[in-house]
Amino acid sequence: MEGGRSSRRWRFASPNPAVAAAGERSVRRYLLDLHGCLDERGPRPVIPLSVGDPSSCPSFRTAPEAVEAVATALRSGEFDGYPSRDTNLAARRAVAEYLSCDLPYKLSPDDVLLTSGCTQAIETVMSVFGQPGVNILLPRPGYPKHEAHAVFHKMEVRHYDLVPERGWEVDLEAVEALADENTVAIVIINPNNPCGSVYTYEHLSKIADTANKLGMLVIADEVYGHLVYGSTPFVPMGVFGETVPLLTLGAISKRWAVPGWRFGWIAICDQKCILKETKVFHSLRSFRMLTGDPATFVLFMTGYN
Repeated sequence: MEGGRSSRRWRFASPNPAVAAAGERSVRRYLLDLHGCLDERGPRPVIPLSVGDPSSCPSFRTAPEAVEAVATALRSGEFDGYPSRDTNLAARRAVAEYLSCDLPYKLSPDDVLLTSGCTQAIETVMSVFGQPGVNILLPRPGYPKHEAHAVFHKMEVRHYDLVPERGWEVDLEAVEALADENTVAIVIINPNNPCGSVYTYEHLSKIADTANKLGMLVIADEVYGHLVYGSTPFVPMGVFGETVPLLTLGAISKRWAVPGWRFGWIAICDQKCILKETKVFHSLRSFRMLTGDPATFVLFMTGYN
């Protein structure tokens, strides 16, 4: 011992460097850096625009019926344990029916995987596709969590720009220039975070055609689905499930103002069953078996109310 330190060499002295690299790209890392630049002695109050938590504002509250359904489930004492198969199935059926309302075809409960919020949906998808040698196309500006998980799984991140002069549309020419034989997917955020733009049907159709041409999957982050400002209606990317295989990521956190309830999903929108043929669907289900489920009482509220 010298200076309180042992001379013995411990085998766990070198943690996975990918964790630190991913952490540097997380939303929380950026927020910490921003807060470090604030002058708390300044006369003006700070207005935080970085956290997408509608429940932090008293003006936004979820439906009383949802609150009562959760309260009833908790008081019953029947949903304190792990979720049953029936409870999980009912919740998946409810999500499938909800999403199918905006699609030209019907999703089944088997097309839906439930997650603990959209964050776990992102983690699941990146875990399934992430491996050295592949690359993924992410929007710039975009949501940092996609990049953080891609980096953690040793994927090469290639950024395509959103064009402000065209309402933050995807630069499809840049997408074609960036993609190669190792490009597995493109992430589309619509309604967009952080720009707030909503893509038209025509633009989404062009995105689907481009992805089909390049042979890559579309990962559609639609956690802000139906929260639109202006006259452009929200169109789910799943409408183009016959043109290109895609995964829709969503949650109840934004539209229903309950991010703390941690209930999300991955929906397989793939009318030609390409994701089943390539074993992607099987891999997604296998990975979900390694992780936890959403809270049982929230599953009950979703599936039976």
